[in-house]
Amino acid sequence: SLYVSEYFSQSAQKLSFYSWYGNAKLFHFRVPEDTVLLRWLLQASRGKGPECTNMEITVHFRYGAPPVINPLGTDFPANATVRPSYSISITLSSAVQNTTFVNVTTPAAGDWFIAAHLPEAAGRIEVKGFSTPCPYMFQADMFVLRLADMPVLEPGVAMPQTAVSPAKPLHVKVFIPKHTAVMRLELRNCVTSEQKACAVRVVLGSITLPQSFQRIITCVGKVNCSLTLDSPPWEKWLQIMVESLGAANASVSVEMLASFRACRPGSTSSFLNFSSLNQSQTGPSPGSAGAAGSPTPSTRETSRNASNQRSFCLQNQPVVREDLDVVSVRYRLLNGPSVPVNSLSPTLLLLNLNTGMDSGGSLVINLLLNKTSASLANATVVACVSAASPVLSLNATHNCSTAFFQGYPLRVSTSSPEATLIVLYPQTDDWFLSLQLICPKGQGECNAAEAKVTVFAYLTPCFNDCGQYGQCSLLRRHGYLYAGCSCKAGWGGWSCTDVTKAQSVSAQNLATLLLTLSNLMFLPAIAVAVYRYYLVEASVYTYTMFFSTFYHACDQPGVAVMCIMNYDTLQYCDFLGSVVSIWVTILCMSRVKKILKYVLFVLGTLLIAMSLQLDRRGVWNMMGPCLFALVIMIAAWVYHGVKRRHCYPPSWKRWVFYLLPGITLAFIAISVYAFMETNENYYYTHSIWHVLVASSVAFLLPPRDKHKKPWAWSQKLTCRYQICQNDREELYAVT
Repeated sequence: SLYVSEYFSQSAQKLSFYSWYGNAKLFHFRVPEDTVLLRWLLQASRGKGPECTNMEITVHFRYGAPPVINPLGTDFPANATVRPSYSISITLSSAVQNTTFVNVTTPAAGDWFIAAHLPEAAGRIEVKGFSTPCPYMFQADMFVLRLADMPVLEPGVAMPQTAVSPAKPLHVKVFIPKHTAVMRLELRNCVTSEQKACAVRVVLGSITLPQSFQRIITCVGKVNCSLTLDSPPWEKWLQIMVESLGAANASVSVEMLASFRACRPGSTSSFLNFSSLNQSQTGPSPGSAGAAGSPTPSTRETSRNASNQRSFCLQNQPVVREDLDVVSVRYRLLNGPSVPVNSLSPTLLLLNLNTGMDSGGSLVINLLLNKTSASLANATVVACVSAASPVLSLNATHNCSTAFFQGYPLRVSTSSPEATLIVLYPQTDDWFLSLQLICPKGQGECNAAEAKVTVFAYLTPCFNDCGQYGQCSLLRRHGYLYAGCSCKAGWGGWSCTDVTKAQSVSAQNLATLLLTLSNLMFLPAIAVAVYRYYLVEASVYTYTMFFSTFYHACDQPGVAVMCIMNYDTLQYCDFLGSVVSIWVTILCMSRVKKILKYVLFVLGTLLIAMSLQLDRRGVWNMMGPCLFALVIMIAAWVYHGVKRRHCYPPSWKRWVFYLLPGITLAFIAISVYAFMETNENYYYTHSIWHVLVASSVAFLLPPRDKHKKPWAWSQKLTCRYQICQNDREELYAVT
């Protein structure tokens, strides 16, 4: 045999602490056909700084779709099917780099996904620039070994093959045609080169993670042995591996024969069914009274066809796939939303999810039992959703499984007429929905009966659009798109349905009131500025108070939200007002000449606006203007002190009762803002920041100029007549 090795690599990604699915870094690979060995090379590394500590990286694997993970142990939505992913842990302790290998023999061909993430996020809000997070990098490479000339086993034709040794197993493949109900593999004339008892192990199928359903048969001392597969995957190549269990140097010769039993389908579709497609788009909505009432002519024709084709092993119902948007598909039945279901053969619906871009959403299937015969009050419609091939014997087996896939069962009856199934990240394949009528006293009671079941099936990026307290985000890894829910207001879970840490409505209202009303502490600062004739500064404080109030009213995660304009605009104005307020306050304290002060006001504001547009959350957008303004203030104070030969400001009362309290409040505010804020305490720690900053401004504003008279409202606000003083000077007196 000729083996060919191939190597696939993707760029490394920086890992994040986990709080929602968007924090997991996804890698997407495609395994070629005839692959007999797959080896993952996982490389994890970290930085060398003192902030880097021991870390555990979790890596998840899945075939056909991104892995469904739950590191936080939160709840999934009701009716969602969850199967745990296959995962390993990589520890970065004393070593800066860790290399791990994961081997998979006879892997399934197609899409494979790897997701990696760090442990749960601590929840602390870090200011960009105050701390340097440790970089943790992860890279996944894939090596494959495939057979370039894998023998093909033809149905009904015996093929002699030889397994040289246990170290070199024999690989063959067989193509399974559509509508195959049963596959039978026989091993004949098994002999060894040493004329001893034949001992071989036969493995059918490929490995898929997290669950693998390979079928294994061991033939020891038997001339012939066989294995039967029910509902093998349709229109796919099936790998067969034969391993010798004998001596190391002994070869085994065996003859293999594959045979199939086809399932003859009966279909109610015809070319004329497509003429009803446009009518159904403009007709009554699915599930309305008209759909459940008297049957239309096409429905009566469907019933007659179904009754005439009871001899078939299944009844196909035509389904149209309608692409709506990215990872958004609706499936529509040509013969109406209701399908006939009988007890003799299952009704089959094909749900096409094999485009390669459908596995990043959620498949939702809803069944509604419309009506049943009057004599079958206790009858039940059993359904099974499976991938690759349908379940064709629901009346005999209720385990809802095919040869290599464990399906998802559903059940509707008169006592429970509705059932819903949510498949999270369905694997790329053809999906089938099988329905059949089951009677409690035996199938003979149901031979002449027929049930009507309304089927709604669609693919959506996020189930229920993540609910009221979540946001559906479309994520991308190279050309692959998938969706995830980002929850807020303490809600959690895959679809933001976990209420374990959810905030109540009253808590949300309290948070909104604290974050907005705390900005009213700028009113004393505004009053002090106006009283001391600092009108420009008072205008800046008013601007900051206004936009900070309405930005936090719009920034709330829950239901207590009010946005007077675009969110991004409010955020930018809030950040701009905050930094400019600090800038003008420190410049006002420096007591420079008015013309110079106002020039610095304008130039500083323009530069701050530019820097915020470049990086809105950078710490130097605030620290830079503050430090530059402090340098100007210290230089001005030193100049005034040298000129007067006295400490400036000269009054000890100014230092004790104004400057020191104001500086203390400012330092406490910066400490709270930079080191104490977390996601859980944000609403009251940030409110404290508002109060402390606004209070410090009121203390730090300098007194008014000596030549400025205090506001005399009785003289400023005059009405009617005003007695004017004649200040004209008489230069000459005539006598």
